[in-house]
Amino acid sequence: MEVRLKILFIILGGGLITLLLRVIPLVFLNKKNLNDKVIKWLNQIPVAIISALLAQELLFINGKVTLINNEKIYAAIPTILVAFLTKSLLGTVIIGVFSMIIINLII
Repeated sequence: MEVRLKILFIILGGGLITLLLRVIPLVFLNKKNLNDKVIKWLNQIPVAIISALLAQELLFINGKVTLINNEKIYAAIPTILVAFLTKSLLGTVIIGVFSMIIINLII
């Protein structure tokens, strides 16, 4: 298999940029004490990102918002319930996968 030099540089450049974006904040913020408001705000970022990703994945089919006959939403309902009730990642994933399997068999 032949790897073109351009593709290799793109992969290495992407890896370097990813590394720098993770290391630079660690180096500069490691010894600084951040304000409690900043810490509280930073703690909300993962929730906001996962919410945006989930909403996009669940609500849009072929670029249009689809609420009716959307098997992803039907599978998400028991999955979200298990996530809230059990706080178990493994249980949530298992219920989500089986929900999708069952709904795809029915529809």
